[in-house]
Amino acid sequence: MTDIPSGPQIAVPAMGLVILVGVSGSGKSTFARTHFKRTEVVSSDFCRGLVADDENDQSATPDAFDVLHYIVGTRLRRGLLTVVDATNVEQQARASLVKLARSHDVLADAIVLDVPESLAAGRNKLRSDRAFGPHVVSRQLRDLKRSLRRMNKEGFRRVHVLRGTDQIEGAEITRERPWNDRKDAHGPFDIIGDIHGCAAELRTLLAGLGWQIQYDGDTAVGASHPGGRQAVFVGDLVDRGPDTPGVLRLVMGMVKAGDALCVSGNHEAKLARALKGAQVTVSHGLAESLAQFDSEPDDFRKASLAFMDALISHYVLDDGKLVVAHAGLKEAYHGRSSGRVRSFALYGDTTGETDEYGLPVRYPWAQEYRGRAMVVYGHTPVPKAEWINNTMCLDTGAVFGGSLTALRYPEREIVSVPAEQQWYEPTRPLAPAPVNRAQSVLTIDDVSGTRWVETTYAGKVKIPDENAAAALEIMSRFAVDPRWLIYLPPTMSPASASKEDGFLEHLEQAFEEYAAWGVTRVVCEEKHMGSRAIAVIAKDREAAERRFEVGDGTTGTVYTRTGRPFFNDTTELVDRLRAAAAPLFESLETDWLALDCELLPWSAKAIDLIKSQYASVGAAARHALPEALESLAKATARGLDVTPLAARARQRLANAVAFRDAYAAYCRPAHGLDGITLAPFQILAAEGRALALTESHEWHLAELAKLEDDFVTPTRHRLVDLSSEQARADAANWWLELAAAGGEGVVVKPAHLTDGRVQPALKVRGREYLRIIYGPDYTQSLDILRDRHLGKKRQLARREHGLGLEALTGFVEHAPLWKVHQSVFAVVALESEPVDPRL
Repeated sequence: MTDIPSGPQIAVPAMGLVILVGVSGSGKSTFARTHFKRTEVVSSDFCRGLVADDENDQSATPDAFDVLHYIVGTRLRRGLLTVVDATNVEQQARASLVKLARSHDVLADAIVLDVPESLAAGRNKLRSDRAFGPHVVSRQLRDLKRSLRRMNKEGFRRVHVLRGTDQIEGAEITRERPWNDRKDAHGPFDIIGDIHGCAAELRTLLAGLGWQIQYDGDTAVGASHPGGRQAVFVGDLVDRGPDTPGVLRLVMGMVKAGDALCVSGNHEAKLARALKGAQVTVSHGLAESLAQFDSEPDDFRKASLAFMDALISHYVLDDGKLVVAHAGLKEAYHGRSSGRVRSFALYGDTTGETDEYGLPVRYPWAQEYRGRAMVVYGHTPVPKAEWINNTMCLDTGAVFGGSLTALRYPEREIVSVPAEQQWYEPTRPLAPAPVNRAQSVLTIDDVSGTRWVETTYAGKVKIPDENAAAALEIMSRFAVDPRWLIYLPPTMSPASASKEDGFLEHLEQAFEEYAAWGVTRVVCEEKHMGSRAIAVIAKDREAAERRFEVGDGTTGTVYTRTGRPFFNDTTELVDRLRAAAAPLFESLETDWLALDCELLPWSAKAIDLIKSQYASVGAAARHALPEALESLAKATARGLDVTPLAARARQRLANAVAFRDAYAAYCRPAHGLDGITLAPFQILAAEGRALALTESHEWHLAELAKLEDDFVTPTRHRLVDLSSEQARADAANWWLELAAAGGEGVVVKPAHLTDGRVQPALKVRGREYLRIIYGPDYTQSLDILRDRHLGKKRQLARREHGLGLEALTGFVEHAPLWKVHQSVFAVVALESEPVDPRL
């Protein structure tokens, strides 16, 4: 317990619970208002008002404290400093709050406001809302005096006692961040796995990482990196190996100089207890360390003990993006402080069972990890460091004859050096951690209910419950193997309606819009009338297994804009595309590609739709309208004036013929792959690069022009300088020629990189093609159709585009597959939004 001098500074946990303790009238509420934000303070009086409309209704106290505990618990779960303003003079009231803090693994401080009874009673008399006698304050003061004798044993980190008004009014509050909070350290880091006394291997690894080792004679006593890197050790520096003191000297020197951080491993914790003289079981390499320490001077033994004793359970680094703990740490424990957090960080989460070697069976927390932070750890040796979701184990068994491994952050580069020899016989042979790959993809809990998906490129995207249910139906029943499903394309908005006579859409309108958005050059790409296709292909089977973890012999897939396979078996299609894409594999120095394409012809996939929705309309019109015209001719012969009606029928027949010609232009025979081609227009991603984000459309088209295989249909295009009237007119004439030849139209995109406020693309469809969309007679209703609202469509296009970029960059940066799929799933879910399908 701390008695505070006049004008004191009180340090409270920046993330934790502060309990104000004092009799009624001691000034707790005034103190809280003075030193804490209004939202940080939870008052018992306020909670009584919430449940009873009267802050002094003592009969509402049980319900009020139920509400208070709920609010406090919710804030602590969210990692927010919370101050409880209540008398809290009884041990039972404090105990329930301390228990609440422990359940959320945060620290609790008490601040006691100890004022004379006469002062508190006098203040209460001045308040009309305090209708109780002085005996209440007397009783509370007796409870407080009894509590002060033992409050420091109730589980508080600190108990701060302010005696009298001078200390209370002169107090200053400072916020003390947890020792594990190093979010201000941004690296770059070299994170080093379990060393276990392998000092020579550690020196070799540091040298390979570019560190300069400092020596005192022949003894390594520190190391620094010329590039300003900082080392982070995951613990288990000691035991089993040949030179535990040598490892400690080097690491202690680096930590003291600020060149390294180190968390505690379970072996440091046990060795420290042994050096203190505690009774411990000498096993698992402890004997080797104790024998090595016997020949060390007392000063080194004391310094080593102090160092190991001071090691904390884990660090939260780089604005919370990186967590380092010896045995790993689930997200709920990141940045928290409690016994169970330390136990998890040092020993992992065990099932309570033992394996055939007598070692504990560990719960596979990493397979279920869904946290934002990367978690790097060691503890359980594996033959090779591998990503499991967003976590990695760096214990590659150096002391057992394996290797000593480091992870370079943020580069995500793994660097290893082999052990000089097997220094210790493992109890259990090194084996890779069993990974249930199904747990790395989406689970029902990841997508069910209304959710907000936080992204870099689309902001926070809301997925309503009903949209999620519709997307779940598609993804679970119809989608391709999820390991290939790394992207879905966005919807696309048309240009604003044109005022040109006879046109609903015109290229000039797209030019005007992009110019208004600050775009200076655009590319006009031929809009192929096919089926949108995403092709994800690997160069060979080895690449498919390495990058996509697909070991069934397949080397890719081609799927629709909703993630469904185009055909029951896409093997031949993938093989043809892999052969055609050989120049890209070479020029981009990659062994996999993701391509945005159109699969041609439209009829190859949509023949049933064409027959049921378009051919039936065309056939009916071309059969019925001639008969109607024949009847009208007979009516005219009888002297009836049906000229307007006959003219309208002739126009409708002409429209029906044009309608039939429009969809017929996109039908051609296709048997198997005969007659089928792919028209790629963007290289979405390759190894290490999300090219859809980093390269202009001009670059994409230039790269794709290298593909000369007959299986690939080129995408004709024009680059347009929007400041040139002639260039705009030439492009418009080209668009009209394409449309007149039966083309669908063009897609206009910025030729240079832009920000997320600009539409990624605008489609401008040909006059005749739009009959397929709006019906044969749409040209007679242009005034009505021009009054179309594009706001929701364009908002949807931007959000889906951002989600697609999020998925691609996540996959390229080796994010866990479930994280990639959250964005992919969101695109499918947004497609359930009620938007005019003709846009």
